Amino acid sequence: WLRLNSSKAVVSTQSTGDKDGNPFMLDTPYGDELPDCGFDPGEDTYQAPPADSSAVSVDVDPNSNRLELLTPFSAWDGQDYNDLQLLIKVKGKCTTDHISAAGPWLKFRGHLNNISNNFLITATNSENGEMNSIKNVVSGEFGPVPGTARDYKAAGIGWVVVGDENYGEGSSREHAALEPRHLGGKAIIVRSFARIHETNLKKQGMLPLTFADPADYEKVQPGDKVSILGLKEFAPGVPLTCKLTHPDGSSDEFSLNHSFNENQIGWFKAGSALNKMAEK
Repeated sequence: WLRLNSSKAVVSTQSTGDKDGNPFMLDTPYGDELPDCGFDPGEDTYQAPPADSSAVSVDVDPNSNRLELLTPFSAWDGQDYNDLQLLIKVKGKCTTDHISAAGPWLKFRGHLNNISNNFLITATNSENGEMNSIKNVVSGEFGPVPGTARDYKAAGIGWVVVGDENYGEGSSREHAALEPRHLGGKAIIVRSFARIHETNLKKQGMLPLTFADPADYEKVQPGDKVSILGLKEFAPGVPLTCKLTHPDGSSDEFSLNHSFNENQIGWFKAGSALNKMAEK
């Protein structure tokens, strides 16, 4: 008999019996490690791109709900981020599935604008303990997270998300970083990041930042304006400064850490990693 485990096959040298109890031995398993005639390479369908692709265009049906051409994100304007609006302060666990839900939403993964309607819809708002219900400072009413982010973007209001521990854990889905950038987000400030999601945010020109003192998470209040200072001197290992202006006019100031290296700072300044690559 043959027994398989995680590392090797074990062949027994003991006989076994048939249905009548007569002993017999199985032949030792055998097989060709490689085909005698080699592997069939199949049909070569690779088509090299033209040396000059400036005249090449990709046609996508403008009425498609599942495919959409991407527009490059705008580059950093060289200024500190002043008076960004707090979009949501997330309470507790927030995986990439909370940030960009899967299931039926995956049919829109080729259409960034449509799939962005799932942004943070299952994350818990610390203000009211509810999902997908946040205060819209433009309308003064509570509404869905994606819709509120869209309202801010339309009004020219940049925004930030504040999160808890291990923000972005789970699958490494790229849309969890693309969506906040597409909807007008500038920074994600958390107690700690899941490493892959942190890098994905950097690739899209977002600022993934962590509280130097995790207790500063508690200083963030609903309706806060958030300024991120020190971007003109943005450098590896040098903390940035966060200034919170609360609705009552009071303020708090504290340090924010980051893990950007020189190349990644280049991504931020160019607007995304793809923008930086396109410069070369």
